Amino acid sequence: MKASPSSSPETTAPAPRWYLVQTRPRQAERAETNLAHQGYSVFRPRVTVEQVRRGRLVPREESLFPNYLFIRLRRWVDNWYPLRSTRGVARLVAFGDDPLPVDDSVIAEIHRRLEAEPITPTFEVGEAVEIVRGPLRGLDAIFKAHKGADRVLLLIDMLHRQVSLTVPVASVRQY
Repeated sequence: MKASPSSSPETTAPAPRWYLVQTRPRQAERAETNLAHQGYSVFRPRVTVEQVRRGRLVPREESLFPNYLFIRLRRWVDNWYPLRSTRGVARLVAFGDDPLPVDDSVIAEIHRRLEAEPITPTFEVGEAVEIVRGPLRGLDAIFKAHKGADRVLLLIDMLHRQVSLTVPVASVRQY
């Protein structure tokens, strides 16, 4: 019995969807490169952060979601087996036995936010701030740099010298 033209595999192939891949620690870039070399469409959102190096602020690119990236696959068409043995890849994120697709609107929103104007930092380098939470509550400090999205580097006077200190950004307020 012949299959009808409307039920041919080419017309019933599912549309590609995004899935989440967990990478091995500090190997997201390696996984992204190896998956791309195998012909997979991969998306690893990155942001630029400033890091203090040798007393200077240096821009550095890091993953928005450390140890994760997105891969575009067709559920029953693409070969998923090479994913498991790809260098840098730990696993495809799944619930039970089925990988859960990530909605295209989520990926589009991530792209939109990454392309938008960068948010200006709430603190300026050299600005006087106050520590309002934690064991150093009430101390005055000088803002030095942002350390990632949720921590800041401060300078405080202790024992007649300036000491660097990293605290959560929520623990600091402007004067």
